[in-house]
Amino acid sequence: IGHPEIFPLVFTTKTQEIFNCRVDEDVTEENCFKLIKKEDIIQDLKTRATISDFHPVKKVVLEYPGEELLVVFDPKFQYGQNFYFVASEEAKENLLKPPETAEEKEEKEEENREETLEVHAYKPPVHKPWVSLGSEKEVEEESVKDTVTKIKYMISRVRRKFGAPITFTDTNASHVKGSYVECTSYQDKTFSIKMLEKDVGIEMVPKVREASTQTKWTYPKNAATQYFPRQLSNEEKEESLSSEKLKEFLTSVHSRMEIALQQNEIMNAFFDDWKALAEDESSSGGKPDVYLKAYQSFTDLRYLKDRTISCICWHPTIYGIIAVSAREQLSYEEQVNLSDKSLLQQSVILCWSFFDPIHPQLIFECPEDVYCFQFSPGDPNIIAGGCINGQVVLWDISQHEEKLQNAKTVADGIKITAVNMVNASILNILQYIYMSPSLMQVQQNSTEPPLVRYCAVSSIQYSHKKPVTDIHWLPDYFEDNRTGATFENRAGICVQLVTCSPDCSILFWDIPATKLPEQPSSEKVKEEEIFYMLPDVPDTSKHLDLCWKPLIKINLCESDTNTEYGPVRISLRELHYHYKTSEKVQSLNTLEVPAKENPCTEMNTPSSKNLKVLESISTDFFVGTEDGEIVYSDWKMEIGSDSAKPVSQKHTQKYTIHTETINTLQRSPFFKDIILSVGGRSFAIWKEGVTNGPILQSSCSAGRNTAGHWSLTRPGVFFIGRDDGNIDIWDLLKKTHEPSHFQNISKSTITFISPWIASPKQHFLAVSDDLGVLHVLEICQTLSHPSRNEHANVLNYFEREVKYLK
Repeated sequence: IGHPEIFPLVFTTKTQEIFNCRVDEDVTEENCFKLIKKEDIIQDLKTRATISDFHPVKKVVLEYPGEELLVVFDPKFQYGQNFYFVASEEAKENLLKPPETAEEKEEKEEENREETLEVHAYKPPVHKPWVSLGSEKEVEEESVKDTVTKIKYMISRVRRKFGAPITFTDTNASHVKGSYVECTSYQDKTFSIKMLEKDVGIEMVPKVREASTQTKWTYPKNAATQYFPRQLSNEEKEESLSSEKLKEFLTSVHSRMEIALQQNEIMNAFFDDWKALAEDESSSGGKPDVYLKAYQSFTDLRYLKDRTISCICWHPTIYGIIAVSAREQLSYEEQVNLSDKSLLQQSVILCWSFFDPIHPQLIFECPEDVYCFQFSPGDPNIIAGGCINGQVVLWDISQHEEKLQNAKTVADGIKITAVNMVNASILNILQYIYMSPSLMQVQQNSTEPPLVRYCAVSSIQYSHKKPVTDIHWLPDYFEDNRTGATFENRAGICVQLVTCSPDCSILFWDIPATKLPEQPSSEKVKEEEIFYMLPDVPDTSKHLDLCWKPLIKINLCESDTNTEYGPVRISLRELHYHYKTSEKVQSLNTLEVPAKENPCTEMNTPSSKNLKVLESISTDFFVGTEDGEIVYSDWKMEIGSDSAKPVSQKHTQKYTIHTETINTLQRSPFFKDIILSVGGRSFAIWKEGVTNGPILQSSCSAGRNTAGHWSLTRPGVFFIGRDDGNIDIWDLLKKTHEPSHFQNISKSTITFISPWIASPKQHFLAVSDDLGVLHVLEICQTLSHPSRNEHANVLNYFEREVKYLK
């Protein structure tokens, strides 16, 4: 047990009587020690021999150096028997006289102290005189005394103001110079205290350096793993192949498997996610070749605060003029539900110029929030828009055309230099000065942009029942009649519109001609422009106001299955506008005042009996619905056999590709039969005439695609706006499974994208976000200039994809 000098023994009753160590009589638990002479033990060994209880330790007893041996009573059997024998003198002394503990020593010392402590009698303290040692001088030096005479103030108040409430007023920061008010703290040198001396305790410490280390410990793992496939026996294979269950399964999934193999899903199966996670997008030090450079940004705190931009349109002929419409920041379902409710905030369309990014040039008054609008291709002074309540609105800005053309001149203060006067003819300069307003009038007009009132609104009864989500002008070389037949347009002016709405209807609108009063002579017109203000509301289409009805109404529904489609975007094959744009912006070198002719005066629509029917015009159209479906149909109607009324043809094809509302449905500017659709988390490219589905479909992205637009100069490039504020730039000649480049534009959702060609060397991309900010970006040369044979290469790519589908 750890004590080699102790040997346990069993003492029988006889042995206990011989050596006088009987239990509970001679030895007890408190008095457990018994000294036995060595001679007595040896005598007992001789007398009883092996019967003696000391026989197991006979050798130890004979070698014991002392005269007396210590036997200890063990009532608790600590060593396994009732007694144990101590075989050394040192252990015997320790047991008989154990060493004193520290506590016992302290107790003895305290007892000795108490014995030696003397008791002294109490003596009260005696008062002694105070002896100065110089401490009072130190106290006096450290004490603070007032050396400056205190100033007394008496503050009084008028008796009637006692107990009156205290009022605070607000101060407008704009009234203060710099538009900033601040009560800053300053240092008063009159009451400053200069520190001359300071007691500071300094202690020198050794230089300390911290160092640490960490032992690299890799967790244990298997060096290699071997596995083998489970194989069926020949009997099990035959049984499985001949089973009816397997045949039924293959028959049921055959068609689905065939469709899945035919679909062209854009996906990189060998994409390394871990490698892409560690890549640094900004690893390249230089500027990338593909980028969008910020050129200008527009916003308005009055009209665009807490509103989102719904549509963007560039002016077709005037450089740097861009118009935007705004609506409430509501979801699509909320817009549909609140379409018949009036809005507290004024609904307008703002028209900005590059040369004045702060103040709008024109403000179009709207009866309700405008969801979409578009300039007329024949006359850019006529604008048509679709409201959130389903009405169609017309504006005429012909009276403000000169203001838009002179936007740069107004911003620069109308400076005509000697160089310009040499290059320009004297007649043009005089004519320009005569027609232009004075500088004072320009400054007055520039502070408050003119408000353009709408000249016509469609009838509420015959308009859409839900918001107008898309609007287009029909080309100027044909027009429709009430049966949907296409006739030639001899006037050469766009006089018809097409609109769509989620109320399952597509409406064609006609602007009939009216005989306007005779125009005064040009001299009278000039005099009136100089001395009189222009009227607020032009009478261009005054006859249409509140009585304008659609020419054709198409309901997108299938009578067989009673299925309705809610169109939000429409795309017609013939919608390829060619604006009559000037090559360059009018400068002061070629000052020409445009003729004040209104194309609406020539809208004399002849009778359809004398017009030539155009059989080559396609009446088929694509529609994107609010459920993410792509519908292909025809607007042409036929006269029914049972009745003389026109009946719509039912050749509707439906494709379900997108999971959310379609926000973009646009034909390629280079291929009339190629259409881009964007909605939800994917986009698709369609080819008209291919009924198997899209020829190109993207994989589902992490975020939502909210806008899209084809490039106007490169056939294989298009832009996709996302809900995280990024613009994805897709180049089909480089990559087809992912965007070739992306760039962050805003911290909010991208709502609309619209490119514009200002000049052969300058291309712009207008991008709006959900915060009411319009970003104008300059497109780099790589994205604006097509490569050699790009048109043919993109066409071959589309043809290959069509071949794969068949």
